[in-house]
Amino acid sequence: MKFQLFILLSTLFIIASGIGSTQSSGAKGILKCDSKPDAKVVVKLYDDDRGIDTDDLMGTTKTDSDGHFEVSGHTSEISTIDPKLNIYTDCNDKATPCQRKITIKIPDSYVTKGKNPEKIYDAGVIQLAGKFPGEERDCLH
Repeated sequence: MKFQLFILLSTLFIIASGIGSTQSSGAKGILKCDSKPDAKVVVKLYDDDRGIDTDDLMGTTKTDSDGHFEVSGHTSEISTIDPKLNIYTDCNDKATPCQRKITIKIPDSYVTKGKNPEKIYDAGVIQLAGKFPGEERDCLH
């Protein structure tokens, strides 16, 4: 009985994966550590999937020498995607193992049907020196 349930759920998951629509999102901004640009910071764009499904990586980039970043990407989902940015930084934290992971959720109004986002979320200038709600540590990103 357990095996049959496993096969049924696996089949439904495969079917559901194929009937989703392609959706995209993107974001841009400037990262600073204290008053200086935070260069070479990894920024990843994900579709935040809840439940047993893992988050879908949609795009990745690093900040330039001025702290600027822009990232976009797409994935297929049945319902509207929930885009988020993960920022991995060592701002004011160089001696501590792993990096600080800061997550910023992108509003649904910045989700576009298709592979190319029509609007890019402007996260503005983000000062990474402070602490953020829900901040975590990540060694494997």
